[in-house]
Amino acid sequence: MAKFEIPEKQVREMQQKGLEMLCYFDKFCTEHDLTYFLCGGCCIGTIRNEGFIPWDDDVDVFMPRKDYEQLKKLWKDTPRYSIQYTTKNFLTENQFLTICDNNTTFIKTYQSKLDINHGLPLDVLPLDGCPKGWRRKIQKIWALLYSLYIVGKAPENHSKGIYVLGKIALALVPFKNWRYYVWHFCERKMTQYPIEECEYITELCSGPHYMQNEYPKGVFAHAVRHNFEGYLMPVPEDYDTYLKMAFGDYIKQIGESTIARRKVRNENKTSFKKCSLQLALAAHNSDFGFNYSPLFYCAIWFIDKWLSFFNRAIY
Repeated sequence: MAKFEIPEKQVREMQQKGLEMLCYFDKFCTEHDLTYFLCGGCCIGTIRNEGFIPWDDDVDVFMPRKDYEQLKKLWKDTPRYSIQYTTKNFLTENQFLTICDNNTTFIKTYQSKLDINHGLPLDVLPLDGCPKGWRRKIQKIWALLYSLYIVGKAPENHSKGIYVLGKIALALVPFKNWRYYVWHFCERKMTQYPIEECEYITELCSGPHYMQNEYPKGVFAHAVRHNFEGYLMPVPEDYDTYLKMAFGDYIKQIGESTIARRKVRNENKTSFKKCSLQLALAAHNSDFGFNYSPLFYCAIWFIDKWLSFFNRAIY
């Protein structure tokens, strides 16, 4: 598929709309005492450019899980801005929630066939506590299962083996309502470690590469405000550690592909292969409340094989 290049003038128009949405979001979070941080390209742009990176066409923010869940409860849609996230009867093919500008249209390729709000999005990515040892390994498996079943599609940007095994795992849980119970259960399991009780923080809904990152909790201890397009917006207190762990030397003029597709390789590479038995036992002893456990155990086996391929593909 040919890559579609957005004209520079149109990118700037999108940035202005995104800035307006960010200002509204910032006001809402301030009024309701919700913590958030600019992340990704927006955080780099804040520190390096005091605004958007020229090619960055949307706004991404981090939000601690507790605040993230509060946002869902407190948000009230307006004629201009609406909240959107996957539920039992509503599929977005995103792992995270978005705030959409109802006065715009921005159709992402993977969402082109969905009957959803296609307004320009502000992506809100949750931050979660990161346990140690084998619990961390299992947390990553829950997160990968969550991402597979909430999106409902096998990953196409990796090897054919990963794609095929992903398709098989999805076929084992073929109905949307079944998948809802699976991903909802996985979400509960992967988020059971409060940030307050952990030494590290991770991002479980930003894709398999970034969920490898384990940030010291102090990185996100407080939000500090820096100039972003003429407004003071919050970034992590230790933004330097966050950006170096996520993007390497972010001060250099790194290109668009680096921001969009950089695959961070954690020095402490973890193999998921040994965790499948522990995961199955955890499911067996849990309050899953799901009557299709044989299918689920089969899915665990296939996911284990899928993760083995995936682990080799990354590292």
